[in-house]
Amino acid sequence: MSSLFCRHNRLTAKCPICSKELEAELRAKAPPRPPGVRRTGSARPASGGRRGGGARAAGGLVTRKLARAQDDGYRNRLVPGLRATADAERLAGAFAAAAARLEAPGPYPAVAAEPDLEQASWLAFLLALIGPDAPELQAALAADPPAWSDAEPPALPGGKAEAVSAYRQWAQKAGSQAAGLHGEADWSPQRRFARVYERLSLPGFERAARFEFLVVLGAAGRYALVPDALQLGPERDPTTLAAKRVLQSGDRMLLERRARDLAAAAELPLAALDRGLTVWGAPAAQVDPVGELPPSLSAALGLR
Repeated sequence: MSSLFCRHNRLTAKCPICSKELEAELRAKAPPRPPGVRRTGSARPASGGRRGGGARAAGGLVTRKLARAQDDGYRNRLVPGLRATADAERLAGAFAAAAARLEAPGPYPAVAAEPDLEQASWLAFLLALIGPDAPELQAALAADPPAWSDAEPPALPGGKAEAVSAYRQWAQKAGSQAAGLHGEADWSPQRRFARVYERLSLPGFERAARFEFLVVLGAAGRYALVPDALQLGPERDPTTLAAKRVLQSGDRMLLERRARDLAAAAELPLAALDRGLTVWGAPAAQVDPVGELPPSLSAALGLR
């Protein structure tokens, strides 16, 4: 039996020199591993439990391996997850474009131009439900929008009928869309956004569409709605996934705080981070040029 103490008068397992020598000796004596068996201990899960792009850690955090630009030494406390200047430049461009789309009359001028508030709210809901990643379908709907008064709901692709039905029932219970979206008269724009967002937690109406809906109405000037949080949601939500990567945390409260700090430093509306993060996190998405970046955005990301 080998001694517990090594020639350096330390416990062999804790000696930085002898522990490595012992490990190498044991590895050399180990029988050859059969094919298909991993050397690192835990067995690979069965085919029914196949892992996707990442592993689930404590607290439900899912990490996914996403394409990154090559590390060139870029570091910034506001975006601790970035390691490459190219990633920071892409993020800045996505934020600038997202902020530009929020300027009056907002992403969809038809919502601001519609004289009837109920019809404008209905149009904003449908456009948000379709989403900005389907611009051709949005354009077709905006050119010939279905009327709120129509008994027959519009046929939308992708199983969105459930959300349409749930939204119409929600508005009916509130008395009207305007009543439900306006809420209490003494609410601040930030409180109104948070409360209405919570109340619109309807079947089929996921985080991205809900957030976009309220942002569109606020940008169009139809309701006083201003987010003071990104309302980061489930693991599959694109904005949430990108926020975890850029802001380097799996804790939602910390992510929200870091998002507010970033928006404040860059002098951006917080709502711009929603669309900006989504576009940045989609490798195939094109970041449209917006000319020269705002100085505050460049300074915040260290791109001057």
